[in-house]
Amino acid sequence: MFKRKLTALDYHNPSGFDCKDETEFRNFIVWLEDQKIRHYKIEDRGNLRNIPSSEWPKAFEKYLQDVSCPFSVQERPECVDWLLGLGVRLEYGDNVEKYRNCPPLAATNNTQKPIDPLINLDINNPDFKAGVTALSNLLQIQRHDDYLVMLKAIRILIQERLTPECIAKANQSKEGLPVALDKHILGFDTGDASLNEAAQILRLLHIEELRELQTRINEAIVAVQAIIADPKTDHRLGKVGR
Repeated sequence: MFKRKLTALDYHNPSGFDCKDETEFRNFIVWLEDQKIRHYKIEDRGNLRNIPSSEWPKAFEKYLQDVSCPFSVQERPECVDWLLGLGVRLEYGDNVEKYRNCPPLAATNNTQKPIDPLINLDINNPDFKAGVTALSNLLQIQRHDDYLVMLKAIRILIQERLTPECIAKANQSKEGLPVALDKHILGFDTGDASLNEAAQILRLLHIEELRELQTRINEAIVAVQAIIADPKTDHRLGKVGR
């Protein structure tokens, strides 16, 4: 909860600090006042530094009032956070030029490759198997012995076909283009001009359906390849392969 501010103030144990530990808490308050806030003069810090004293809570309550903390002693986490914020602000004010010239964090910290969430799944969990099976049946996806493979296929289908953008695109009506039938050779003659024209139209519609079918076949091939194409690299052999 306080790790970032504690780290910024160079506290010796930012990860393990526990404000519920009375001794650790009192020592922390003394450290914060001595090193960062310095609201009291050194000679006025005696009561606050007297950590074992039974009067320490009263000294701390007075300290909160003196630094104008808006929280009471009963709101310990809020007090700690507010005092840390005060310490950070004062630390920056004392070293403006130092922190102003700090270089930005390396870009690589924000551009790390995201971790595939599927690798953390328990594929042997009965609930997981039941859920994947139900989804595959709903989306009419072919069953597979490996439930993780099925889940990857489901993810690909959803990403490529069921996103709001894909659905909106699929619902858009396609405007046809004018076609000059006299430029398309039918290949046979029915003996009737009207029947010839109707046959040309049917042939063009059939060709359009075949093109759409080929597009879907290509998409299916790409989806299957995305699932099964998972090469493992052996650097010792200097090649890629299973």
